[in-house]
Amino acid sequence: MKSIKNGLLFGGLIVLMGVVLVCDIIFGSVRLPLEALWSDDTLYREIIYNFRLPKALTAVITGAAISVAGLIMQTLFRNPLAGPYVLGVSSGASLGVAVYLLAGGLLPVALTQSGWGLVIAAITGAVLVLLLVLAVSLHVRQAVSLLIIGIMFGQIAGSLVTILQNSSNPDSLKLFVVWTFGSLSAVGWNYMQVMLLLITVGLTIVFAIQKSLNGLLLGENYAQGLGINITRTRFLIIVAVALLAGTTTAFTGPIAFIGMAVPHLARGLFRTSDHSITIPGTMLCGAILLLLCDLATQLPADGYTLPINAISALVGAPIIIWIILKNKRTIEN
Repeated sequence: MKSIKNGLLFGGLIVLMGVVLVCDIIFGSVRLPLEALWSDDTLYREIIYNFRLPKALTAVITGAAISVAGLIMQTLFRNPLAGPYVLGVSSGASLGVAVYLLAGGLLPVALTQSGWGLVIAAITGAVLVLLLVLAVSLHVRQAVSLLIIGIMFGQIAGSLVTILQNSSNPDSLKLFVVWTFGSLSAVGWNYMQVMLLLITVGLTIVFAIQKSLNGLLLGENYAQGLGINITRTRFLIIVAVALLAGTTTAFTGPIAFIGMAVPHLARGLFRTSDHSITIPGTMLCGAILLLLCDLATQLPADGYTLPINAISALVGAPIIIWIILKNKRTIEN
């Protein structure tokens, strides 16, 4: 009976995602008629296939990826307030972008003039922080220690970004600030292929360790009693989070609150913590929520759009507050 209910929920979420995806394509600075989706009109095809569709698919991919990253972080630390960026991956990506945009004079001209330069810089920064976290993770046993270390690396990266901001010119600083707002519209088809490849690898790792993730829910000592290799599982979680959160941050900028809030929505909707259910459920919920956020950014008229981070914070922050109030005793303990 429960499997039938879950099947209906998955089916409903897939249909809802399809509906919201179509709405996200139709609505924008210029509202398109529904028949534009299958029209042969050159202008419609240009708008849809070169602008609207890539942006909508980026929302689906990004929402799914950062939500799953948040889910496995909450599992690893058994903390309802853990998110995909707690290991400093986002801060590392921000540092890479800051070096690229704010200290461009120190970089080769070929890199600064490349369309891939920003992406390469963000991925490089995220990978460097990841390598540091991985190196330290081999010497700590408690997940909470790893959490603190990740936060400290994030603080160090943030301090370096502040120093670069203080010594940069106004134009470069403006470009960096705009990047921190987050954007789904900068990912074209050529970028999306690389983005999808890296995220697919990350999701494959997550699905491969879903049984180990279920064991971690009961605590590391219990998981070891079940024969789960904690060090290996933790290593794979860190790699998966780097691929999921690091890649999305590189291509879209940091997207706030989605990765922290969506796993709770999925667990509440399916009423289970079994990762064979919550992983795909979180992917669908994350994709739908970020599509809705992207739709909301189109509400202002005259071609003006709101930053995606502003909307995701308005949506995600109340959910986080509700989680804190609901789990007050657990969090205090």
